[in-house]
Amino acid sequence: MTGRKQSDEHIIARNRSATFHYELSDRYEAGIVLRGSEVKSLREGHVHLVDAFAVVERGEVWLKNLHIAAFAQARAFPHDERSTRKLLLHASEIRQIERVIMREGYTLVPLDLHFSHGRVKVALGVGRGKKVHDKRAAIAERTEEREALQELRARQRRGG
Repeated sequence: MTGRKQSDEHIIARNRSATFHYELSDRYEAGIVLRGSEVKSLREGHVHLVDAFAVVERGEVWLKNLHIAAFAQARAFPHDERSTRKLLLHASEIRQIERVIMREGYTLVPLDLHFSHGRVKVALGVGRGKKVHDKRAAIAERTEEREALQELRARQRRGG
């Protein structure tokens, strides 16, 4: 043993716009099939989840449009930066996800990429797209919260 303890979870990238654009109901954690150069690029944090989405095809779950930048030292056999990557879930979870997304308007959205015990995992959320008025309500709620917190801090600084 080296004496160093490996962290249980380390967030690589988070899809912050997912909670803004979707009303999420169920969450799942899936493994992901990657090449060595992709993992090394992830360790450096060169990944974008913004346009990524997941689909169920022929009983398997695939992550599409995930951008993992090319690893500089892997010039001989570089990976495709936006290739489709297979997600690893139990068959029962895949069937459950498939039933849910068959309903109208539901989709499978990647929420974050993280290391769990040295392996790359993807947190997935099943959700329905928010309407414009729901997004406006969320913005108004955040604004009210922020203003209330600012007022509270201002009162504390003034001494009461």
